[in-house]
Amino acid sequence: MKWRILVPGLVVVLALIALLASGFGHDPRALPSRLEGRAAPDFTLETLDGDTVAFSELRGRPVVLNFWSTWCRPCKLEHPVLNAAATREGDDGVVFLGVLYGDDPELARRYLDRAGSTYPTLVDPAQRIVVDYGVGGVPETYFIDRQGVVAHKVSGALTTASLNSYLEAIR
Repeated sequence: MKWRILVPGLVVVLALIALLASGFGHDPRALPSRLEGRAAPDFTLETLDGDTVAFSELRGRPVVLNFWSTWCRPCKLEHPVLNAAATREGDDGVVFLGVLYGDDPELARRYLDRAGSTYPTLVDPAQRIVVDYGVGGVPETYFIDRQGVVAHKVSGALTTASLNSYLEAIR
């Protein structure tokens, strides 16, 4: 009698363990982007300095679009990597843009005054660009080629090596 209960229970438990274990090899942040291989959504936004940036005017130049926040620790870790690359790559025509995600522009100004910035940060109070790009969290970076097509989406902080690899693909 005990075997009739024990065996089916054991089968159910082993099936659940196998199902859970199958997900361990996947990064939950690495969701596929519906934009990869498609035209990047257009936008016109103001920078923290009050200038206007229209994405449509950047056609013909590769773009690195980085969504970040001051409350995001990985964003702060990748900031020097992006700054250095923006300084180095600016002469090659690569445009770097930050997009403030769910944060106060004044906090961002103060952070960037301390940390420095070699590229503009865009402000979107309605968070429309976040929805248009399907941003799931920060940091998240989109690499857009000269034709305005999203080549890659990266969730999580970039390293110098990973950033250089993605830049090669959009030059």
